[in-house]
Amino acid sequence: MAEAVANVARRINVTVEDGKDSLDLSNCKLISFPDGVFKVLRSVSENIRIITLADNEMKAISSKFFSTFTQLRELDLQGNVLTKLPDAVGEMEHLTSINLANNGFSIFPDKLIEIATLERINLEGNRITEIPVEKLSHMPALKWLNLKSNPLDSNTQSALQSLHSFDILS
Repeated sequence: MAEAVANVARRINVTVEDGKDSLDLSNCKLISFPDGVFKVLRSVSENIRIITLADNEMKAISSKFFSTFTQLRELDLQGNVLTKLPDAVGEMEHLTSINLANNGFSIFPDKLIEIATLERINLEGNRITEIPVEKLSHMPALKWLNLKSNPLDSNTQSALQSLHSFDILS
């Protein structure tokens, strides 16, 4: 446990000291985004564009995360145990890519539809059966959607095949 904490602290310090625009906390055995990180990153949170929290054990991500990192462009949450996202994700005005592969989503995170800048959504390896196809077709920037390894129902699969405005992997 102490080793994991030290690893997180080391990675955060590198981001702050080097003025990096990215934060990589992948493979840190996190079950949530550490509250203390918000305080440490307060001075640089506006500069952070990319956050990787892949391959942890996160069950949830807070609204505070999204209200703190408002300039985020890319968010990688693959390989956690997330089942939903907070409503605040819909307020991410600059987010272009979100990776939610290999989590526990059984329903499509509807708030993603509200993000006008979103170009890439990866939901591979979840338990999603239905997708709001009609709403997805109105997402102005969406170019790529990965739904591989989800138990999509036949109606959803048919509806997805009729969409040609972006690439769909299913």
